[in-house]
Amino acid sequence: QVQLVESGGGLVKPGGSLRLACAASGRSFRDKAWGWYRQAPGQQRDLVAHSSGGRTNLDDSVKGRFTISRDAAKNTVYLQLNSLKPEDTSVYYCNFLDYPASWGQGTQVTVSS
Repeated sequence: QVQLVESGGGLVKPGGSLRLACAASGRSFRDKAWGWYRQAPGQQRDLVAHSSGGRTNLDDSVKGRFTISRDAAKNTVYLQLNSLKPEDTSVYYCNFLDYPASWGQGTQVTVSS
């Protein structure tokens, strides 16, 4: 059974940074398409960044501010959030793109002064 555990969220002021982590057990991120999603209250869950075929793709809303990376040894993927804005406030999740696992609990990011 694949399990995903997100961490690293918190309360940050506008312009601040956070690094989110997503550790997987039961399946490797290596050679798989995977991504980071976010869901604001009352909104649908949206894909904001993903890695596929060795390429990174970012939604226009986060391009230039967010980056993704992977640590193969830890089977963990990361989402670096820089220049955060209040509209980035959401619960952030990771998942595989080809055969999604059950969603983890996510990690809350709140951007507020």
